[in-house]
Amino acid sequence: MDQLEQFKTEAFQELTTNVLPFSMRFVVDREHGGFYGHVANDRTVQKQAPKALVQHSRMLWTFARVNRMVGDGEYRLIASHACKALMDWFWDAARGGFFWMVDHQGQPLQTDKLSYGQAFAIYALAEDHLSSGNAQSLDRAIELYRLLERHCRDAEYGGYWEACHVDWTPAPDQRVDETTLPVVKSMNSHLHVVEAYANLLRVWDDSGLRASLHAVLQATLSHIIQPATHQFSLFFDRQWHTLSDRISYGHDIEGSWLLLEAAEALGDPHLLAQVRAVALQMAYATLDQGVDADGGLFSEGDPSGVTDRTKVWWPQAEAVVGFLNAYQLNEDPRFLEAALASWRFIREHIVDKENGDWFWAVDEAGRPVDREKAGPWKAAYHSSRACLEVMARVQKLTGGA
Repeated sequence: MDQLEQFKTEAFQELTTNVLPFSMRFVVDREHGGFYGHVANDRTVQKQAPKALVQHSRMLWTFARVNRMVGDGEYRLIASHACKALMDWFWDAARGGFFWMVDHQGQPLQTDKLSYGQAFAIYALAEDHLSSGNAQSLDRAIELYRLLERHCRDAEYGGYWEACHVDWTPAPDQRVDETTLPVVKSMNSHLHVVEAYANLLRVWDDSGLRASLHAVLQATLSHIIQPATHQFSLFFDRQWHTLSDRISYGHDIEGSWLLLEAAEALGDPHLLAQVRAVALQMAYATLDQGVDADGGLFSEGDPSGVTDRTKVWWPQAEAVVGFLNAYQLNEDPRFLEAALASWRFIREHIVDKENGDWFWAVDEAGRPVDREKAGPWKAAYHSSRACLEVMARVQKLTGGA
């Protein structure tokens, strides 16, 4: 019990004395709006760096959720700051949907409509409504959901296109980033559509949304999770043929708890039982194959074993939550030990004790990788969410305040 209470206390302290203050002090662009597109390890800011939809959506979600769970007027101000940038800069007033990238002053740079980015915007806007009651955020989230269903859903084979052009015509073989394959469909986009639709359902209980969430969950169970290995396949053609044998340990453990949350939101007992079993299978597979002796989570593998021993910040955060979630499901002490070990690894190796926030990654030797502290793919989201989930889950486990 004392160990769990200490876990919760450390998570609260990390959130409120390191992760959030870093973003509030060094990442908020108070001159042009939104958030800086590049903040280096040493806090050097590239003020004219492009600004990304994913970063801004994640920052809106983060500060809206923290405001809702912890409560602080300044957190609400940052959430409002993020929401204004999304609405003013990224929204395509002519055709609907959010642009992928804008310049430092908010002018469109990359106008494609990637499903991954649209999903994160829905996720964030729904959270903003939960946090503040902002009706405009809910209306925009619903509008965006309908656009995704109209333009990005594959009516014949199920699932969602990876990307569309600015006019919502399909954009085949689009890449989300330099690490992904150019594909028609991907695991990552579908996982975050699940996440987004589940959060929207919490504020808008619509029968069509329920059906869409149920369908994308079923597609994930049927096509994306491999039944023999209990791991995600990452890339697909239109007919769901797998195009790669890469394994992403971070996505597997993240997916294990996000899929369960979505099933809980739907409240279908049969589906919930099915997803509970899958979540545990995925957590065991990650624990057995992806965790180093020091508690850190490796980046990638394939059927032969680990292929990338780098330990990136976000899989460490997701390992904490995913293993704690698995412990809540079956009380296997291995899962609690893994969650605590992941947390120790973060505190000892990922937290930058000199300049604040978390390093992008550490290499196999434990040396920090010199990449940005904030940018298109790095925001306070994974780290903050892990801290918030630890606080909430430990409270349930201990019955504490």
